[in-house]
Amino acid sequence: MKVRSFEFNLRELAGSMGDFGTLFPLAIGYIAVCGLDPAGFLVMMGLANIATGLIYKLPMPIEPMKVLAVVAIAQHWTPSLIYASGFAMGIVWVLFAATGIIGRLAKITPKSVVRGIQATLGILLAVEAVKMVSTGWVLGIIAVVIVIALRESRYAPAAIVLMLLGIAMVALRGSLPPAESIRFTAPPLTGFRPAEVWESLVLAGFAQIPLTITNATIATAALIGSYFPDRPVTVERLSWNQGIMNLVTPFFGGMPMCHGSGGLAGQYYFGARTGGANLIEGAIEITLGLFFSAAIAGLFTAFPLAIIGAMMLLVGIELTKFVRDVRPGVDLIPLALTIVISLLANMAVGFAAGLVAHYGIQKWAARKNQNDG
Repeated sequence: MKVRSFEFNLRELAGSMGDFGTLFPLAIGYIAVCGLDPAGFLVMMGLANIATGLIYKLPMPIEPMKVLAVVAIAQHWTPSLIYASGFAMGIVWVLFAATGIIGRLAKITPKSVVRGIQATLGILLAVEAVKMVSTGWVLGIIAVVIVIALRESRYAPAAIVLMLLGIAMVALRGSLPPAESIRFTAPPLTGFRPAEVWESLVLAGFAQIPLTITNATIATAALIGSYFPDRPVTVERLSWNQGIMNLVTPFFGGMPMCHGSGGLAGQYYFGARTGGANLIEGAIEITLGLFFSAAIAGLFTAFPLAIIGAMMLLVGIELTKFVRDVRPGVDLIPLALTIVISLLANMAVGFAAGLVAHYGIQKWAARKNQNDG
């Protein structure tokens, strides 16, 4: 049976919303706290989704770079510093792709460490999801039940039902944007000072790089291999993609963007199977940016967090399931060490600890075999 590159149906629409749980909170912060222009933010993200869907013909999440986003929001960065940070990341990922660094890193990273990074992300998503669900336990539990009951439905997919439920609740609270706020707004031309490129790297960019290497690139490529074994995507292609889009979008109001195994798991969990999901999501984001940018911050803020948390919780659990294909025995040691150190410190340190454990065990086993021989 021929695999379709693009489908446009309710399941693809639902899958296109599968990574909204990680997008919403950071989008709110970027727009409401840092003052990013909503039109540029959404239109650039939409165009990146469409381009990525057309190139890969697969579900392929476009997400905020999380370390940069969290630091930028916490420190109230100016828009120009955020745009500079995106450009800096573009340079980094083009260099990693052009020099082959990312490919060499992928080759030396064992499956146990990759699965450890995925499991860590799943745990972190689940913890954050519980916090969101706690803002409305009853609604959150209802949302979880809806996801479990309707995730496989072709006629009422869970993500669509939950989005409609959330919008209905926003309407009941009287928080829908007024009609006069719906108007055409073009994305702005934006820029930054050259000195801000280095400043952004020092403040958060260097800390972002290990997370993008592990989760957005190596782990995403591995997850594509698990979901779509007949259509693999190399880490080099992902690195090129992340580099090029971050060199372009900062000049039109775009945030620093990457891929991510959590976003991919969310899209797949809620039904995405083709590049159609990216095209649908991109069209939604472009429409919101061009016509609803004046009201989007308020709409995002008013959307019930318990619903987003319920979606994130089940995606987080889904990500932890991939540890099952790690071989029992010594491979469990680097897996466990990667998870524990990542949770106690961060994913970069956990990644390094997992690599040291894996190759340390290999070296010890080789010496033991020599001595036994």
